[in-house]
Amino acid sequence: MSGEFTKLVIVGGGTAGWLSACILAARRPELAITLIEAPDIPTVGVGEGSWPTLRETLAVIGIDETEFLTECDASFKQGSRFDGWVDGSERDCYYHPFSAPLSGAMPDILAAWKMQNDGQPYAEAVSPQAAICNRDLAPRQRTMPPFAGALNYGYHLDAGKFGALLASHGVKRLGVRHVHGKVTGTERSVDGLFTRLLLDNGLAIEGDFFIDCTGMASKLISEELEIGWVDRSDVSFNDRALAVQVPVVPDSAIASQTIGTAHRAGWLWDIGLPTRRGVGCVYSSRFLSDDEAQAILMNYVGAKIAGAEQAALTPRGLKFSTGYREKFWAGNCLAIGLSAGFIEPLEASAIVLIELSLKALADGYPQSRAALPRLADRFNSLFRYRWERIVDFLKLHYVLSTRTEPYWQAHRDPATIPSSLAAHLDLWRDHAPSSGDFPQIDEIFSAASHQYVLYGMRFPQPADISSAPSSEVQRQFAKVAERSRALSAALPSNRAYFNALCSSMDKNSARGVPTRQ
Repeated sequence: MSGEFTKLVIVGGGTAGWLSACILAARRPELAITLIEAPDIPTVGVGEGSWPTLRETLAVIGIDETEFLTECDASFKQGSRFDGWVDGSERDCYYHPFSAPLSGAMPDILAAWKMQNDGQPYAEAVSPQAAICNRDLAPRQRTMPPFAGALNYGYHLDAGKFGALLASHGVKRLGVRHVHGKVTGTERSVDGLFTRLLLDNGLAIEGDFFIDCTGMASKLISEELEIGWVDRSDVSFNDRALAVQVPVVPDSAIASQTIGTAHRAGWLWDIGLPTRRGVGCVYSSRFLSDDEAQAILMNYVGAKIAGAEQAALTPRGLKFSTGYREKFWAGNCLAIGLSAGFIEPLEASAIVLIELSLKALADGYPQSRAALPRLADRFNSLFRYRWERIVDFLKLHYVLSTRTEPYWQAHRDPATIPSSLAAHLDLWRDHAPSSGDFPQIDEIFSAASHQYVLYGMRFPQPADISSAPSSEVQRQFAKVAERSRALSAALPSNRAYFNALCSSMDKNSARGVPTRQ
């Protein structure tokens, strides 16, 4: 297929830029793709958690799972665990796993869970994944085919190494042209479309379609096109983060989930990789000073990570605006990644938004100038919806809390709760979340995800709960318990999995044998 837009230019590297290059090179091989990267601009690199969608993405662009795991110091992610979000007590903990809950009518499922009356958390009752996470087990055995698992999984990864792997793969295997330089100016046609980008090294790069992956600088979409910003700090208060990378002692356990621990004015993330743990403190500058945030971060690190006191740790600070662009696609320019927007890293939606943006672009890539306005309108409408669903879902984690600190009380102020979320909460007091509440294709967060958070955070069970669950649903509960036991016995620990993987890589490397699973 050929058209007017065969020369694609991507400005900016990192995860967003190089994923854009690799996915479009694989999905749209007719395109001539150039990526421009300024050598002196570091990437933000906070996206260290992915969704299961990344497995399909890696397969599509042709990166082997073993290569990805070893090159990116990656580990498996099977969901998120939230500590201290409800009331801050010692036993305050729940899971949002990646595997779907048992099938059946929600009134029956909730009735059966209620009948157990043994205090078992919702996620542990309806899915075996929480039990696997509690034991630091991998979701797969090494004999399984690449990207297959006994349970659904994504990854934790080193964002810097991931960008480097994508860059190497894009240039060497997918034919992406890599240009080093900083954009200093643009040229446009009479109808306002970009035609060339001018670089500080004297080069002029021609293109038909342009992707802005310049991060929070938003070089094209904001500076050049002056597309406005939809501020959502009225709903999502966090605007700061401090991050630190902590080496781990050999053979220490590797967690199967991102751990999010609430504190008095925000939360901490804890991401386990084979060689280190990435820990960060997310907070609102309205409620916490930078020094107080650093004290919270370092106290957590000292309490949770063995040997951390021996490492020289210097937290890295990040300030961010909360919101998204009024338009993501304008003319012949599309913003992807941080240039499109940012909502705090809770639930790790950054990489999946990049993936979904590229899927939509690859499926609806322009073939003529006449199609640009309609394609842009369709894309913008869909992604405004998706960004607002993220805003709602993240806010859900806060409005259900009963913590008494001023930050948490402010989150429960009705004036800060989106009307769409407030309407859903009213509905869910009558009926549990269902697919009818989320009708779009490729919804960001499913009904099941909302159920995990609602009932993990002790939301009242709906009025339509069954008086007595069916015998079939009760059998399903028994099957979940049995599968939890079976998988706990069969799956290796994450540490054992990655030790064996590294050992096999070392042996094959010594013999000069290419490694594949």
